[in-house]
Amino acid sequence: MKYINNLKGRFQNGNIVEKLIYINIAIFILTLLFNVFQGLYKGQINWLVDWFSLDDDYTSLLQKPWSIITYGFLHADFIHILMNLIVLHFIGHLFLEYFTQKQLLNFYVIGTLFGGILFLLSQNYFPLFEGKSSLLVGASAGISAIFIGVTTYIPNYQLKLRFIGFVKLWYLAAFWISLDIIGLIGDNAGGHFAHLGGSLFGFLYVNQVSNKKINLSSMFSSFFKRKEKPLKTVHKSAKKKTNSVKNTNVTQKQIDAILDKISKSGYDTLTKTEKDFLFRQGKK
Repeated sequence: MKYINNLKGRFQNGNIVEKLIYINIAIFILTLLFNVFQGLYKGQINWLVDWFSLDDDYTSLLQKPWSIITYGFLHADFIHILMNLIVLHFIGHLFLEYFTQKQLLNFYVIGTLFGGILFLLSQNYFPLFEGKSSLLVGASAGISAIFIGVTTYIPNYQLKLRFIGFVKLWYLAAFWISLDIIGLIGDNAGGHFAHLGGSLFGFLYVNQVSNKKINLSSMFSSFFKRKEKPLKTVHKSAKKKTNSVKNTNVTQKQIDAILDKISKSGYDTLTKTEKDFLFRQGKK
């Protein structure tokens, strides 16, 4: 009982990434239990998977319209859920550094929806891929939306990978998408179409936001940039005025350099001196 209460407390106090991980694990355990019962009573269908997975026949949506979303919370096996949740953990927390928890949930759900739509199209209207997948399960479409969304926003952000070093985020995203494109020639073509559908949503949504010129650099610049005051006619020495202008230019250049470093590598890569300098400028 204490263990259950502990899990309940962690779920309630966790962020949206942690809650999605807990929900996916709980549903996976339920599917395992249903599989056990299926083994005991042969001929029985795993009701949970059958009722909440997305069927390749689009007419099944009339019977279970929720399946175009709920399939994103089911997984085929342990390796499937393990790989998805590892990516969700790391990419999800990076996403939350630049977006809200509500936005992450929207990306997950709508990315899953886009993935389901592209899956159905590929299985019913793309002759080359018909019949290669029958049921769709997995969180990969929603995770792809989050991954490609944050990559579109900060493509040059660098992640430190063990044994490799710093790698730009867009390199990893390109590799991620390449695997799905290669997978289109395999037996799980519909699943890879779903991943690409999620990726497409993440790219299009963030690209639309970017077109409105909403980015971190401009937000930080406007926060630290001093407000210009009306000019007054005063008689002061030209030497003092020149020094003041030079100091202002040097300070602004330092701020710009630090902001550029944040946009490329993240706030944590700043030195203590740079953080202190940025803090002092923010208070002026």
